[in-house]
Amino acid sequence: QVQLVESGGGLVQAGRSLRLSCATSTRTFSYYSMGWFRQTPGKEREFVVRIGHSGCSTYYADSVKGLSTITRDNAKNTVFLTMSSLTAENTAVYYCNAGVGAYDYWGQGTQVTVSS
Repeated sequence: QVQLVESGGGLVQAGRSLRLSCATSTRTFSYYSMGWFRQTPGKEREFVVRIGHSGCSTYYADSVKGLSTITRDNAKNTVFLTMSSLTAENTAVYYCNAGVGAYDYWGQGTQVTVSS
């Protein structure tokens, strides 16, 4: 079982930047591709971005391309999501995901609220 703990969410003004973190204690962190998803009330959870296990490959949803950056630090078992030029559309609960093979794990989510 892989436990993922997100942090860094909160209330932020529109136009500002925010960095989310997702940490895990698993020793096999570098085996997992890591991703971020988000969900707003009444809507399905949607894909935001994913990064390969080595950090060399990334995949962004069209809605966040150019405004978000995913990075990972395998030495610290942590993945980061930096979002810039935030708008109200970024308001959501952001979930961290770890996946390898048939295994798939989720964090508890962190709320991001962008105020205008």
